Amino acid sequence: MLRRSPARVVAFQLLPLLYARRFSEASRTFRRELRAGNGRVRPELLERVSRLLVLGRYNALHDLSIDFSDQLLNSLLRRLRLNPEACLEIFNLASKQQNFRPDYKAYCKIIHILSRARMYDQTKSYLCELVALNHSGFVVWSGLVRVYKEFLFSPTVFDMILKVYAEKGMVKNALHVFDNMGSYGRIPSLLSCNSLLSNLVKKGEYFVALHVYDQMIGFGVSPDVFTCSIVVNAYCRNGKVEKGMEFAKRMEYSLDLELNVVTFNSLINGYAMIGDVEGVERVLQLMSERGVSRSVVTYTLLIKCYCQIGLMEEAEQVFESVKEKKLVADQHMYGVLIDGYCRNGNIFEAVRVHGDMMGMGVRTNTTICNSLINGYCKSGQLVEAEQIIARMNDWSLKPDLHTYNTLVDGYCRAGHVNEALKICDRMCEQEVVPTIMTYNILLKGFSRVGAFHDVLSLWKMMLKRGVTVNEISCSTLLETLFKLGDFDEAMKLWENVLARGLLTDTVTLNIMISGLCKMEKVNEAKGILDNVKIFRCKPDVQTYQALSYGYYKVGNFEEAFGVKNSMEKKGIFPTVEMYNTLITGAFKCRDFDKVADLVIELRARGLTPTVATYGALITGWCNIGMMDKAYATCFEMIEEGISVNVNICSKIANSLFRLDRIDEACFLLQKIVDFDLLLPSFRNFKDCLNCDATMCLETQKIADSLESSNPKKLLVPINIVYNVALAGLCKAGKLKDARKLFSDLLSDDGFIPDEYTYTILIHGCAIDGDINEAFNLRDEMSLKGITPNIVTYNALIKGLCKMGNLERAQRLLRKLPQKGITPDAITYNTLIDGLNKSGNVAEAMRLQEKMIEEGLVRGSYNQGVVEKSKDGLDPEVKLGITGVKEMNSDELYDVRVVSEALV
Repeated sequence: MLRRSPARVVAFQLLPLLYARRFSEASRTFRRELRAGNGRVRPELLERVSRLLVLGRYNALHDLSIDFSDQLLNSLLRRLRLNPEACLEIFNLASKQQNFRPDYKAYCKIIHILSRARMYDQTKSYLCELVALNHSGFVVWSGLVRVYKEFLFSPTVFDMILKVYAEKGMVKNALHVFDNMGSYGRIPSLLSCNSLLSNLVKKGEYFVALHVYDQMIGFGVSPDVFTCSIVVNAYCRNGKVEKGMEFAKRMEYSLDLELNVVTFNSLINGYAMIGDVEGVERVLQLMSERGVSRSVVTYTLLIKCYCQIGLMEEAEQVFESVKEKKLVADQHMYGVLIDGYCRNGNIFEAVRVHGDMMGMGVRTNTTICNSLINGYCKSGQLVEAEQIIARMNDWSLKPDLHTYNTLVDGYCRAGHVNEALKICDRMCEQEVVPTIMTYNILLKGFSRVGAFHDVLSLWKMMLKRGVTVNEISCSTLLETLFKLGDFDEAMKLWENVLARGLLTDTVTLNIMISGLCKMEKVNEAKGILDNVKIFRCKPDVQTYQALSYGYYKVGNFEEAFGVKNSMEKKGIFPTVEMYNTLITGAFKCRDFDKVADLVIELRARGLTPTVATYGALITGWCNIGMMDKAYATCFEMIEEGISVNVNICSKIANSLFRLDRIDEACFLLQKIVDFDLLLPSFRNFKDCLNCDATMCLETQKIADSLESSNPKKLLVPINIVYNVALAGLCKAGKLKDARKLFSDLLSDDGFIPDEYTYTILIHGCAIDGDINEAFNLRDEMSLKGITPNIVTYNALIKGLCKMGNLERAQRLLRKLPQKGITPDAITYNTLIDGLNKSGNVAEAMRLQEKMIEEGLVRGSYNQGVVEKSKDGLDPEVKLGITGVKEMNSDELYDVRVVSEALV
């Protein structure tokens, strides 16, 4: 429940500034060496020193050459415990010796002796020195208890040590004292309790603070208004503002406490942190009813609330009202308003307010400068951000760690990671040491620009420098390893994260589940999720959504739907995005009842279908040739006020091409081109797609909806439209027209062919029997720096198989790994089909076995491939990369070109 506090070290460092007495900072080992002469104390020496102390002959005592030891000092304090002046004299004398320092037992005795004599200032001073000895709180507590039992003195010391621990932020030790002092007849005082509560809240231990309050009430300690303010603050900072409000009202009525402005400010701050303007207004109303005047802090918190939810005009109005009420806006109020403008992307207003602040004689500070730097970085004005750092010297300010981290993050988000590294060099020159936060920003920066190997290099450098990585570092590296496809290293890192107890955030869990699913390691992802009970973080909707998509990707639609059922039992419900994936999966299963159920369920949960939802439905109906349902869905989408975009229109046009309704497909594409006037060569396109046939009413209605749409909504990459047109021409057997259109497009500077463009033409040439032209196009795309992918080579292999050139097709298959391309299920299935048709069943069987070895056979599609091929290969084959069905290789435009842009 309680976390280790580092405050003991801080307390030791601050001690010389807080108290007049000085204490040696020698190490514990050195202090042991200073305590020389631990042998048996001579009785005559003990008697003589005691007599001189009792008689008050301190000068004579100083003339003696006393060989101090722990035993001697502790014996003197025990014998003279009822004479505080004598004990204080001998303790001070012993402390001044060069070769001796009192141990913690002597400190415990002198503290009890001085406390009994009501010498509380000296008692507190020696308590602070005792704490600075850096002994564990348990040792100190045991020592004080032992002396208490031996001397039978007052337990007042226990309350004093509690207060000292609390004031120094050593809450773990303070809590130990708080829990145990009642056993020795001492109840903590109200002041000590308030100090402990306050420091617990400062350290973010809100739950512990509330538990301590309950114990305090159980001890019979009556709270005051300061206690009330602290507890309200604990509730508010813990996000339980309403409970804080209830507590304040209960204290007001049950204990007749008059709540002060501090209590109300805590409530306002709580509501401000969650952006609840109505809650803030209720507190302000209570203040008015109770006659509590609003302070500058109150107005500052009100400004903070408006800034939190982006209501900058209202924040500015509150700021102006402060001037009208003759209150003086302080540095903090200006800082909150400036930071609000910066966070909301209005750097110009932030600079204006900063200028007004300086004009009013209010000095700026490092925090305000950091806000301005953040504002400039968010707006992409990195030069201006650097200028703020340069001006900080004129304002007698020094950039701190947060200053440099903000600028480093700005450069990383802009993609200038090398400049970010230069900033890191500058901060080191200024003796500002980079922290794990700095390294995390750089890791994210490298990952964002795709420099994954630089992420690995930086990680190794961090480990070499002894930087203690945290969960954010590990999650970034984990994401990088998955993007590099390094499953083994990702699993090693995951085990390391678990072993070190770093898994506290669901984000890291989601990265792991999503990464495994993208690598099609769904069983491993499921295994991790099954062990989620041992993790400190809980899976959320994104976790289950990633797993469901993983099952969908590998074609296991039953398990994909099973994940949905499992998460709903836990009270976690799917998002629209998850429904979109499941709808697509239901279409793959040809379970149209499930499609209808999912749409009904989506609406029943209060979710609104998005353009992606309609896109998934239209794509599904188009893929199975049910254009009437596709049109109906499209019209429903239009009635809901969602415009038909280019992607959906392209999908419908592509399906019309496939169904030999070429005139209607061309008509739709022509409408798209009419909207996008970015290219001047549309007349060539229209010439290729000249259509005069009568359109069906549904197609005409969609075309009309495009005509009435906002053209700006259709400005997407024009390659999609042209790729669909080229695919349609190839499908219609108009390969010459497709080549002419392609030639015209190349003459236009605005059109840049991509791998899909070339793959479409290569496939068209291969199917048309012009395999040489297909290979020429492959070489042409390589010369232009466009790398052919597996779909390109699948088209070439299909063309070779169709011509009966199986030997060349097999040679091409063997060369693929040399080109850095991994064959997929379509590659093998195409060759298996060709080999069976040529009668080479043995070679077909060998390729099938190789498919199984490489894990390319999924689900029920793991047997009967060869047997099925003897009667002609089933036109529906599994796509090796996405795990979804392709309507046959003629449909590769459909899956690869349009659907990827659709959802």
